[in-house]
Amino acid sequence: MNITQLLHTCLRSIFRNRMRSLLTSLGVIIGVGSVIIMVALGEGSQRAIESQIAAMGTNLLQVIPRRQLNRGGPNVLFRFPALSRADVQKLKNESSFAAAISAVTQSNLTITGTEGSAQVTVQGVEPDYFIVRGLKINEGDSFYEEDISLRNRVAVLGRTTAKSLFAGAALGQQIRIGTVYFTVIGLLEARGAGMGGNDQDDIVIVPLDTAMTRLSNSSNINAIVISVAGKEYMEAAQKETELILRESRNIAEGAAADFDIMNQADMIDMASATSKTLTTLLAAIAGVSLLVGGIGIMNIMLVSVTERTREIGIRMAVGGRKRDILMQFLTESVILSLMGGFIGIGFAFVICRILRVMGIPTAINPFIVAAAAAFAAMVGIIFGYYPARKAAGLYPIEALRYE
Repeated sequence: MNITQLLHTCLRSIFRNRMRSLLTSLGVIIGVGSVIIMVALGEGSQRAIESQIAAMGTNLLQVIPRRQLNRGGPNVLFRFPALSRADVQKLKNESSFAAAISAVTQSNLTITGTEGSAQVTVQGVEPDYFIVRGLKINEGDSFYEEDISLRNRVAVLGRTTAKSLFAGAALGQQIRIGTVYFTVIGLLEARGAGMGGNDQDDIVIVPLDTAMTRLSNSSNINAIVISVAGKEYMEAAQKETELILRESRNIAEGAAADFDIMNQADMIDMASATSKTLTTLLAAIAGVSLLVGGIGIMNIMLVSVTERTREIGIRMAVGGRKRDILMQFLTESVILSLMGGFIGIGFAFVICRILRVMGIPTAINPFIVAAAAAFAAMVGIIFGYYPARKAAGLYPIEALRYE
């Protein structure tokens, strides 16, 4: 039997029972579709996380106080040893890899505008903060060093904050932070959702010294952000930053530091590793349905062998070889599995398109699509071999007598 006759015979047998063939392939359809969708969701979320981390700033290092146990009182409490202006200044003076450095204070405060009030994150920063975090002013201007030294009451708003506080143009308007009035001098370019789904546009940025003296009445700094001159210097810059701060804070060699330095590259690697692990787990769970689909194909092919026992006997009686019978049933199994695989791939593409329209990031990997199709064919071969072998092993006389 040549390949054309073989395919014709197999397709005629499959389409003779269309509904049964479709239901037989259903497990493979669901399995292939689920694997592709799960991996697409995992890779889409991984890319979204990486882009969000990258949007935090160029070659970013972030220094934050390390949480420490305070055992001085009756209760064990955590304390955060604050960073100081002296730490920031020493970094600015001695760091050889930093392109820009800014101290940051942050607090959630009630902001009032002409359209009402809102609870908003207020950040007190230095002018270099806009460079470190890659923030762009869409309208108006940012503040400068004289605004820091003069403690001017000026503010730059995120788009979400501007819309919630003002019905019209926010530029030039006044807002009240607590009991202090500020003039809006700039509006940030929209940035969208950040890490954890937080709205990066719901923010107010004011000069550092203004925030310290007029809002928090504290000299404590919550964080120091550093933009490294080049990606290749990240590791060296992190080590240098640690040495400078240990000296600034009088931490003895070998003693534990009371601060942590977060490397942007490390954050991306950690997020990617977590996402890949979750994606692999989800794909493995979805892959179980492929095995279930294979069992379904084996079951139906065994039923088919029983139903077509007399037909097999006739084929053998007129000269059909065992190899021809084996290839016919094995090919039917593979075609059923591949049909399910291709339908599953189409199903996955449609679902991923719907998810993207809904705002859920997905990224279909062509390699995974090809692997899913190849695995579907393997399922057909593995689970179709036993029924095909059973069909080929029938004795012609017994098969002809079968009722």
